[in-house]
Amino acid sequence: MTTFQHKPGLGLTAAYQVSGKPFVTGALDARFPGGGLRVGFPNVTSWVVVVNNDAVNACRVGFSQDGVVNENYFTVQAMADTAPNAVGPLDLKVTEVWLSGSTDVDIMAGLTYIETGQINNSSVSPSGSNWSGSLGALVG
Repeated sequence: MTTFQHKPGLGLTAAYQVSGKPFVTGALDARFPGGGLRVGFPNVTSWVVVVNNDAVNACRVGFSQDGVVNENYFTVQAMADTAPNAVGPLDLKVTEVWLSGSTDVDIMAGLTYIETGQINNSSVSPSGSNWSGSLGALVG
């Protein structure tokens, strides 16, 4: 007798409609010459918030190391007066984000029950581990 174990996948709408499991990490120093700081998530995200607490340095945010080093990133500006700058919540299904430039970054995310292996394959991710931010990424 065979048994089938159903697991949620990337296209399961219900996985994104329910509240996410909380993920928070803070006070990250993303000043790495020639690279970036990888923040990996234990499950695929439903949403992500990036907060830059650095009073001087902007933070580059991308979805691969190549993205933050080259031109595939967005920027969260340095603090305005005494208030940190934040972007999000961004509705994103990713397994990692990459940061560069800031000395003090917080990341908050809502996690689904979808295993990271659902994205960690070359059929849906050109880089093999996450969407690279490059043109033509397959997001099936």
